[in-house]
Amino acid sequence: MKVLLIGSGGREHALAWKLAQSPLLTRLYAAPGNPGIAECATLVALDIEDHAAVAAFCKENGVSFVVVGPEAPLVAGMADVLRAHGIDVFGPSAAAAQLEGSKGFTKDLCAKYDIPTGAYKRFTDAASAKAYIEAEGAPIVIKADGLAAGKGVTVAMTLAEALAAVDDCFDGAFGAAGAEVVVEAFLDGEEASFFCLCDGVNALPLASAQDHKRVGDGDTGPNTGGMGAYSPAPVMTPAMVERTMKEIIEPTIRGMAADGHPFQGVLFAGLMITAKGPELIEYNVRFGDPECQVLMMRLDSDLLPILHAAAIGRLDRVSAEWRDAPALTVVMASRGYPAAYEKNTPILSLPADDAASKVFHAGTALKDGKLVATGGRVLNVTAVAPTVGEAQKAAYEMLDRVEWENGFCRRDIGWRAVAREQAK
Repeated sequence: MKVLLIGSGGREHALAWKLAQSPLLTRLYAAPGNPGIAECATLVALDIEDHAAVAAFCKENGVSFVVVGPEAPLVAGMADVLRAHGIDVFGPSAAAAQLEGSKGFTKDLCAKYDIPTGAYKRFTDAASAKAYIEAEGAPIVIKADGLAAGKGVTVAMTLAEALAAVDDCFDGAFGAAGAEVVVEAFLDGEEASFFCLCDGVNALPLASAQDHKRVGDGDTGPNTGGMGAYSPAPVMTPAMVERTMKEIIEPTIRGMAADGHPFQGVLFAGLMITAKGPELIEYNVRFGDPECQVLMMRLDSDLLPILHAAAIGRLDRVSAEWRDAPALTVVMASRGYPAAYEKNTPILSLPADDAASKVFHAGTALKDGKLVATGGRVLNVTAVAPTVGEAQKAAYEMLDRVEWENGFCRRDIGWRAVAREQAK
């Protein structure tokens, strides 16, 4: 099978690395890719916003299966165009991708199908949103309705912070994504990420992870796209996974099908495990980044037939086997991130990968034959070990061998799980 992977980040490097190991693969292309992906795929200079051009490339090169990494092409309808050309694609239709493309759409679905989530209201003007917030009080959560690259969410602990977040949205801080605002109740508990493949009817649970969103040690500072993750998340016990499937995932799949837009692809449920059980914070319609990196390090099965089964409605015929050992990844970011940062800073040297550790490229490029950092989140240093504590130690030892002067990281990724291990 010839496969085209869409995307250029750390998530896509992890997917490319795992797909490249499949005996079913004859050739792997990636567009636009990055220098890490280039080690396991042929990079092609496609404009991924031009869906017709992507379909034409597939036809010309005998590509029968496309794996879409990021959310933006899915929300923009890439999967619909490819399917219309008879090309199998891993990823939902534009209608189904609204689960990530519109926070309000997902909240309405939860209300309709009795899926546990925080109480909410939708607003299209600042005055109404502020009046509601003042009546409800803080803490409270303000979300730009549309795609805002992970930056349109404010967990406001004070009224002033909440009101300022409303102004940010309606003043254009997040572009068109902030034209509508969802205000929702603050959920208290422990967060977890849960991943499940769907083919429109069937669901295949994958694994759990826990992301670290805030930029600073001890979960301080502004939210980011994610500064590190580990898998599995101890809070997601077998009983909690069972409840999540029954109370959240399965009603979502049934509801989406009943509403005329069956979901095919990966459902990434951002959960809060509260005193009541699992509650949905939000859905994403692609693998998490950096959660995908730890999932791929733990996945024992061949990834390609599992993703293809989701694309063609045959998930009931496949299974996924996992390594028991936990995996942990630390994000190295450019100094200044998530605010302004310098681009094209030189990365002089990276440590060699081995069987239990790997550096995934997230925001890198080659300039004049030399590796440079082009993004905010740049490298994902990842390790697998018998315990989270050992995986943490191995990841940081590898990270300390990276020669990149402008890089920084959190030094406490996995702290909750490590504390749990030490308490035993």
